[in-house]
Amino acid sequence: MSLPRILFVAALVALSTPAATVAQNVFPAKPIRLIVPFPPAGGTDTLSRAIAHAMQTNAQWTIVVDNKPGAGGNIGLDATAKSPPDGYTIAMGQTANLAVNPALYSSMPYDPLKDFAPIALISSQPLILVVNTNSPYKSLKDLVDASKASPGKINMASSSNGTIGHIGGELFQRRAGIKMTHVPYKGAGAAVTDLMGGSVECFFGNTQAVGGLVTGGKLRALAVTSPKRLANFPDVPTVAELGYPGFEAATWSGLLAPAGTNPRIVARLNLEANRALASDQMKQKLHEDGSTPLGGTPEQFAEFIRNEHAKWGAAVREAGIKLD
Repeated sequence: MSLPRILFVAALVALSTPAATVAQNVFPAKPIRLIVPFPPAGGTDTLSRAIAHAMQTNAQWTIVVDNKPGAGGNIGLDATAKSPPDGYTIAMGQTANLAVNPALYSSMPYDPLKDFAPIALISSQPLILVVNTNSPYKSLKDLVDASKASPGKINMASSSNGTIGHIGGELFQRRAGIKMTHVPYKGAGAAVTDLMGGSVECFFGNTQAVGGLVTGGKLRALAVTSPKRLANFPDVPTVAELGYPGFEAATWSGLLAPAGTNPRIVARLNLEANRALASDQMKQKLHEDGSTPLGGTPEQFAEFIRNEHAKWGAAVREAGIKLD
């Protein structure tokens, strides 16, 4: 057989393999749906739209964001888990719906450890405890003292039941020996609106949801839940340094596909997610939000989910928090 003939046959064989199909950009042959399990305008939604835009720009794909809020993210992730495992439906999972909710709810519509193919970790964000700029609480001590004087009178907002803002707030109350009334919302946007309007007194929000409002002078930050002060908010003390050593709470987000998705498609999605995180656009966006870019392999993300599932499950059970 002549050399041109050998090369022609080799090319046909290569193009017939699944790996080559993915490599030749046959995937995606249509738009990809990215399910965001929280409402528009919140931190998870903002991050999801930013990473989708960066992936689209780099790969020339079309990614359509589909908000499916409810039940602390369970509704959106359940829709993802039950979607065809073809790579055309993915989701932005995060701490609440993958690590917290299984311990918080008596039953779950999906198994976070079995029903998904992890694609890539995207970023993590600490929480900022914020109050209205007109609030009488100028410091964390002011808020704690007022809560001790009138147990249950102060309303603590959260983005939803089971979010890290909710669980972190409950754990802080136990550490501080205080009692506030938890007011769950359907997303950070609604919680922030009511906080600014005076309907609730405080909110543990992630840096994506409230960081810009703090910088813009529309909310007052009392403390951050990171181990050390944030570069973007150097004047805001940590909860730990204000008398609660070791206190830490952060939320993280990552892309998921339904279980059974072709590993080569997962690998392609992972490649584009990591490329997006490495772009100057995403680096700047995450820096402005006080977020830490993560990335890594699907296997590393899967191990991370298992560890966080165990960690936050223990925290929820220790705090005695349960929802039905």
